[in-house]
Amino acid sequence: MYKSFSMELAGRTLTVDVGRVAAQANGAAFMHYGDTVVLSTATASEKPREGIDFFPLSVEYEEKLYAVGKIPGGFIKREGKASENAILTSRVIDRPMRPLFPKDYRNDVTLNNLVMCVDQDCSPELTAMLGSAIATAISDIPFDGPTASTMVGMVDGTLVFNPTSAEKAVSTLQLTVASTRDKVIMIEAGAAEIPEDKMIEAIFEAHKVNQEVIQFIDKIVAECGKEKHEYIHCETPTDLYDDMVSFITPEAMEEAVFTDVKQVREENIRNIKNKLEERYAELHPEWIAFIDEAVYKFQKKTVRKMILKDHKRPDGREMTQIRKLAAEVDLLPRVHGSGMFTRGQTQVMTITTLGALAEIQRLDGIDENETSKRYMHHYNFPSYSVGETKPSRGPGRREIGHGALAERALVPVLPSEEEFPYAIRTVSEIMESNGSTSQGSICASTLSLMAAGVPIKKPVAGISVGLVTGDSDDDYVILTDIQGLEDFFGDMDFKVAGTHDGITAIQMDIKIHGLTREIIEKAIYRTKEARTFILNDIMAPCISEPRKEVGKYAPKIVQIKIDPTKIGDVVGQRGKTINAIIEQTGVKIDITDDGAVSVCGTDTTLINKAVGIIQTIVTDFEEGQIFEGKVISIKEFGAFLEFAPGKEGMVHISKISKERVNKVEDVLSLGDIVKVVCLGKDKMGRISFSIKDVE
Repeated sequence: MYKSFSMELAGRTLTVDVGRVAAQANGAAFMHYGDTVVLSTATASEKPREGIDFFPLSVEYEEKLYAVGKIPGGFIKREGKASENAILTSRVIDRPMRPLFPKDYRNDVTLNNLVMCVDQDCSPELTAMLGSAIATAISDIPFDGPTASTMVGMVDGTLVFNPTSAEKAVSTLQLTVASTRDKVIMIEAGAAEIPEDKMIEAIFEAHKVNQEVIQFIDKIVAECGKEKHEYIHCETPTDLYDDMVSFITPEAMEEAVFTDVKQVREENIRNIKNKLEERYAELHPEWIAFIDEAVYKFQKKTVRKMILKDHKRPDGREMTQIRKLAAEVDLLPRVHGSGMFTRGQTQVMTITTLGALAEIQRLDGIDENETSKRYMHHYNFPSYSVGETKPSRGPGRREIGHGALAERALVPVLPSEEEFPYAIRTVSEIMESNGSTSQGSICASTLSLMAAGVPIKKPVAGISVGLVTGDSDDDYVILTDIQGLEDFFGDMDFKVAGTHDGITAIQMDIKIHGLTREIIEKAIYRTKEARTFILNDIMAPCISEPRKEVGKYAPKIVQIKIDPTKIGDVVGQRGKTINAIIEQTGVKIDITDDGAVSVCGTDTTLINKAVGIIQTIVTDFEEGQIFEGKVISIKEFGAFLEFAPGKEGMVHISKISKERVNKVEDVLSLGDIVKVVCLGKDKMGRISFSIKDVE
């Protein structure tokens, strides 16, 4: 049965149609927010997938260019692989919802969001987040929701909820908060050095808005919600677990995981699994398939008990202690900039490359306000960084997400195009991984940018804190600088990056049903303490400020301003003039519509030559000006000189020398470079030049 529900959300109408389309999905919500339209569906397989020990959830966010009245480019004329924005949106939909499905649910679930129409003032990403939550809540798929999400901006110091396109353009905050009925379950933020207390205020103001949306969703579920279906529970046999614990013993498991060397811990766990396989091979062969899950459960219980009750971390650190840190620059001699940051067994090297503004990334998507990207941060996570063997198949969703997080953290401190007219690319190569490589890549990228001579406003550092919770909201332990094991078995990965003066990026992932305000506040302030230590004691002694100039092997860029009406003269017919300049000098030239010209190259002499040619082209010949030209044609009455591509003039035979010249060839030859002075216009209105009158 078709039903429609509406509410006012941040000054615009949110409408949810149920039963109007996609009736065969387990749950479907046809979402309208302003003129933005997104179809969100939730579907699940009838049976669990065999042979897996995880919940197989897939989230898709499909951008259709018809939504903004565009036809895809290229020959194929249909949408190709998901854009970076689509991948990041899929991740931000996934993260608050995944913890609310049953932990032992093994049925395949797909949340699909089809963007069908876009109103730039009403975010399709937010609409999809709400749509996925509603579609799942009204479906028969087991789900402990609903969730609600709100975007927050800050304009002139005032918080703005679900900002419009114009508000986003001037906002100093891009925050997304997802909530359950009681707690915050996901935070994603980019910010222009927002102080911690202001960020906390923004998070919980968004949480209030989310409660209004959840009340709205509850009404929809009450009228349209299906009864949740039963499913096959995938649990470790109780007899197996009890026998394993008595055979291995908690003391032995604690000894196995209590080490600061990841490889040693993994070898200890392998030995335990081997012992169990030998034990059950004859007595209980039906248990062998459950050994991995049982050992995982035993490890998790042991690690959490050690941290929560005994206040012992697996590597012996204090709860607030950061692993051993190191910072280096200039590891690679010929790149434009390089830096390496090491934190325990997490090691990241970032390489900076500078280029002309023509090398910025062009974006073709449904966001009409973002068509290019000048700063690009890429993150690579090879299998050798965790001691595994796997062929490289290009970046996955995790790599793209981590790269975007680091990019978001660094954008607020980058110089403007006017201050530093370069396209900038940083690539973080993960050398070794054992916890929070994304934050390590932020630190390494800061080092690399400063080493490359990029005049960033302030250094940025990032750190991650974790969490282990007990049976009540006030029974918890926060861990500074979590390693892989603590992330794996803990409840939270709370990443915060920023400068001394404020936060530039947040990403919070949790595995439980939300966090209290107290935990969030403590986590944010804990990261500030750690960030301050990293900036002051580790990064500053390595390199305290950006180098004054770009390196020897980096391109040099000179900017000049010309009259916009002269742009055609510089470009020439079909690009003939500008291509001639490039051919002569080997530089790259970018010209904007307002007359800003950037000349880029590695040889300063050739750059200056190109600049001189351009200035000659745009300069009108006036009496008394001195020029240098090349003889390109000789006639009986004089010689023609080229001062720049497309810019020519003539010297009469009588103006070549103070001595009498019988033949032009007696004094000048083709290709000669000579200085001339402009004499002004002759009787016929032509510009004339003289060699003999040059002083």
